[in-house]
Amino acid sequence: MTDAMFRVLVVEDDLGIRQLLRTLLESQGYRVVEAESAARALVEARSHKPDAMIVDLGLPDRDGQSVIREIRRFSSVPILVLSARTLEAEKIRALDGGADDYVTKPFDTGELLARVRAALRRSVRSVQRPESLRIGSVKINLATREAAGPDGPLHFTPIEYRLLSCLAQSQGLVTTQDRLIGEVWGPDRVTDTRGLRAYIRMLRQKLEPDVGRPRYLVTEPGVGYRLYADN
Repeated sequence: MTDAMFRVLVVEDDLGIRQLLRTLLESQGYRVVEAESAARALVEARSHKPDAMIVDLGLPDRDGQSVIREIRRFSSVPILVLSARTLEAEKIRALDGGADDYVTKPFDTGELLARVRAALRRSVRSVQRPESLRIGSVKINLATREAAGPDGPLHFTPIEYRLLSCLAQSQGLVTTQDRLIGEVWGPDRVTDTRGLRAYIRMLRQKLEPDVGRPRYLVTEPGVGYRLYADN
């Protein structure tokens, strides 16, 4: 599917920002649908069935958080939040409520487009979990649990494979700490962020050329992690 076949629904009450987003997205070949309110967003989401959504939280008729929850009742469309709210609690609430990513205003246009591309990649492959990953010089088969680097086979523990598998479902997008812990260790361990950080460190030691400056397994402070793969 080419970019020109993707439809993006922009939910934003600020006309200037809405026009900027339309110009930016159309310059990349996307088809754009606009909504200036929560009510209109729900109508457009049902009628146009977009491939991705960009949603502001500060809408005039309803909070954008409630829009995300409502969308999730009938659609798995990737949702990218674009908001001036910068508190970690707001980001976590949006992501836990069903958003796939969160970008704060003012925003860098290049970063925003990269996040949209990542969201659309997630949409295209959402029907199946990727079986293999290439991260720098490391090749990983999640199905057979085999991995190799430039110096030969690499060993990952069962927990490390489960973490990679969870992160791989949303490559380039943020995966919250609670989701990672819940899927890997179970819901009764959601407060064990120390254990999660320990395993993230171990993964970085095997994946990153420079552990002190990670490129592939990146922290979103207070929220979660992003995995960037080369495939």
